[in-house]
Amino acid sequence: MVSLRLMPRDVKFFDLLQADGENLLAAARELRGLMDSYDDLDARIARIQKLEHAGDEIGDEIEKRLEDAFITPIDRGDIHELTRRMDDVVDRIQETAEAMQIYDVKAPTEEAQRLAAILEEQAVEIEAALVKFESMKGLAEHLRRVHVLENEADGLSRAAVGRLFREAQDPLDVIKWRDIYVSLEESIDAAEDVAEIMQRVIHKGS
Repeated sequence: MVSLRLMPRDVKFFDLLQADGENLLAAARELRGLMDSYDDLDARIARIQKLEHAGDEIGDEIEKRLEDAFITPIDRGDIHELTRRMDDVVDRIQETAEAMQIYDVKAPTEEAQRLAAILEEQAVEIEAALVKFESMKGLAEHLRRVHVLENEADGLSRAAVGRLFREAQDPLDVIKWRDIYVSLEESIDAAEDVAEIMQRVIHKGS
């Protein structure tokens, strides 16, 4: 991704949104790697924190350009909401990763690993849709897939919490993992919100 300091002033809003999507995908991949390998947590979390900061910088640049722009390619409220929800996804990713360390989790559950994988799969679809966003063509399947993945995550999250209450021996484990599952689910829900905003923009333009 091009450094914002080196990015030309005439860069398009769509380019910035795509950069934000690439950053989101990188954060989701880092979280999945953390869940799958569960080693070198300090370095993995530091990379996620760096990506969260990069996302904030992109969001700030988008907001600044919204303030300066007389005309925007799509509704400025939609650009603002899209940026905000992508930021929410990365924020929740960071919260999840940090919670794993703060709670001194010894190993991730299979459900947590699958939820992280679902989030990464959503991020892949979002990034692919953002590449096509300016043309407004060929997005439908990417966005539909984001919703399908969210539905899968809903069922998995409910089952994971239910198993937690049935099988956990230590009440502290219930508290820890419930918080982690909630954070993962909020990430996935925010990713679905990104897809819904993009669908709204497409409908406005049709």
